[in-house]
Amino acid sequence: MSAIDAIEKSLRRRFRVKTTPVTVADRELSILHPESAEDLIDERDFERDERLPYWAELWPSALILATRVAGMSGSGRTLLELGCGAGLVSTSAGLSGFDVMATDYYEDALRFARVNAVRNGAPEPRTLMLDWRNLPPTLPRFDMVLASDVLYERPYGPIVARAIDASLADGGVALLADPGRVGRDDCVRSLGELGLGVVRRTECPYRHDSVRQTITIFEISRR
Repeated sequence: MSAIDAIEKSLRRRFRVKTTPVTVADRELSILHPESAEDLIDERDFERDERLPYWAELWPSALILATRVAGMSGSGRTLLELGCGAGLVSTSAGLSGFDVMATDYYEDALRFARVNAVRNGAPEPRTLMLDWRNLPPTLPRFDMVLASDVLYERPYGPIVARAIDASLADGGVALLADPGRVGRDDCVRSLGELGLGVVRRTECPYRHDSVRQTITIFEISRR
């Protein structure tokens, strides 16, 4: 049994899981993730730092961003995902040839991300537990930084902006996919204060069953 097979077996034993088929560009991916995020709520985590298991959901913004990345050529380029969740975007980036580092605040999210990349034919990503409020001084800089639906609390606006600033290489590009969360305006304002700018906004409609959203992809670079 390979190491990834062992991780998947452990995840299936510890979680109620489901496999969701996802169409990304011309690829059919199969994403393993917890069946219910509500099952994972831990009152002790929330009391300590208001942590909630948003990572367990497959959000529309992640699908839109994964589709955007699927059309890129990542050969020879490094990529960081902030808040990888179960790994849909990181998997798409790996399939596009990027050298991927998937990061999250939950160790189990990183395990799902590794499993989903391999089970869909992408290289296993490097992973890193990352607290945006306490970024390590040794964090590398990347050619591309990605984040999807990470601005769901107002304080996250400047926090995410600082994480992008700390991890984006000179000449690099960040893509931030957002459905209109409360922290978005503060994030864009903070990016400007850090010498980063939004060079393009792309509005992407999302329609699935009863869900109707417009996802904005912000393309960000240094001024």
